[in-house]
Amino acid sequence: MDAFYASVEQRDNPSLKGRAVIVGGHPTRGVVLAASYEARPFGVRSAMPMSWAVRQAPQAIVVPPRFGAYLEASEQVFALFESVTPLVEPLSLDEAFLDVTASVALLGRPGEIARRLRARIARELQLPASAGIASTKFVAKIASDLAKPNGQRDVGEEETVAFLAPLPISRLWGVGPKSEKGLNALGLRTIGDIASRDPSWIESHLGSAGQQLWQLSRGIDPRPVVADREAKSIGAEDTFEEDLEGHELLRPHIHSQALRVGRRLRKANLRARVVQLKLKYADFSLLTRQTTLERATDDGQEIYRAAMQLLGAIERSGRVRLTGVSAHGLGDDDPQLTLFQDAPDRSHKLNAALDRIAQKFGAGAILTADLIKERELDDEIREGTGGSRMDQE
Repeated sequence: MDAFYASVEQRDNPSLKGRAVIVGGHPTRGVVLAASYEARPFGVRSAMPMSWAVRQAPQAIVVPPRFGAYLEASEQVFALFESVTPLVEPLSLDEAFLDVTASVALLGRPGEIARRLRARIARELQLPASAGIASTKFVAKIASDLAKPNGQRDVGEEETVAFLAPLPISRLWGVGPKSEKGLNALGLRTIGDIASRDPSWIESHLGSAGQQLWQLSRGIDPRPVVADREAKSIGAEDTFEEDLEGHELLRPHIHSQALRVGRRLRKANLRARVVQLKLKYADFSLLTRQTTLERATDDGQEIYRAAMQLLGAIERSGRVRLTGVSAHGLGDDDPQLTLFQDAPDRSHKLNAALDRIAQKFGAGAILTADLIKERELDDEIREGTGGSRMDQE
C-alpha cells in the first residue's frame, strides 16, 4: 500500500487530498508514522522525528493517527489479497507477499492478477497500491518499491540479474549504513559489483554473510511465502507528552494498556502465558521485565496485576517517557474441555459484556475510574479508535 496511513486519512477527509499530510504523534516528542507523497519532496519520511518534519514542511497538515481506521482498512485489503490466493504472508498492516503460482491457470498471468487486484483496491477501498512481480520475494519487494506510487513492475526470471545490477548496494537486505561503508571500501557500490565477483572472494572478505549477499545479488532467494504466520505477541504502548515519575502516575497508563491487550487477545481468540512490561526513561534507556502466569489468560485486569507486580519490583527511579504492556506465549483460546465443565467465572462474563458494549458503542464507552482523567486528555482519539495514538500495532 502507498503511504498507507496518510492515504487512509486523505480518503476519509477529502479536504486533505492533494495536500502534504503528516501522520504522527506529539509535535516535539513523536515520530512520523506516515507522510503523503505530497510531503515527500520536502524530505519528510516515516520514522523521522516530528520536530524535524514540521520544520522541513511547515505547510504540511499534521493529523494524529487513528489505528482503528488503519486496522479496518488493512483487514479489507487482506480480504482482497486472499480472494486471489490463500498464500498470503503479511509483513505489516499494509504489505504482504502473495504466491500466485497456483492461481495463474484460473486468473491469468501474475502481472494481470496484480493489475486487477490493484484496480479492486482502488475501486472498492479508494486507496492506492503498488505491486512488484518476480520469481523471488527479495526481487518482488524491490520491484514494488521502485513502482511506487500507484504502479507495478514485472521482473522476469531471466532479467533478474540485469534488473538488480545498477541498484545501489544499500538495496540488499542486511546492508545498513555501517556495512555499506565497509562494502564501498572494497570497491563494491552496486548490486552488480557483488554479482560479478567470485563468490569465494566475497566470502573471504565478508565471511558467511558474504555468501548470502552474493546470492541475493544474483536474485537467489529460496524462501517460500509462509501464510498465516502466528503472532508472537500482542501489545500496547504510549509515549507521554510529558515525562512521568512515580508508580502512581504510571499506574493508569499501564492499566489502560493492559485492558487494551486483553481486549485484543479476546478478539483474536488467544490467551497469553507471559506478561511483559516495558519502560523507556527520559535518557532513552530501555528496561523490560516479564513474568510467567500460572495459567494462560485473556483478562486485562489479570494482565494489569501482573504488570504492576513487575513495576513494583523495579528499583530504578527516574522520569519515564514511555510504558508498554505486551502478552507473549500466545495460544488458542479454547481450553481443554472436561467431563464436568466449570461455568464461566465472573471475569469471563464481565469481559464478554464489556466487549459487547465496546463493539456497539466504542471502546471508550465504559472505563474504570482511574482511566477517566486519561480519557479526558486524549478523548477524541481514544473514542474513535479505542487505543492510544502511539499504540504499537
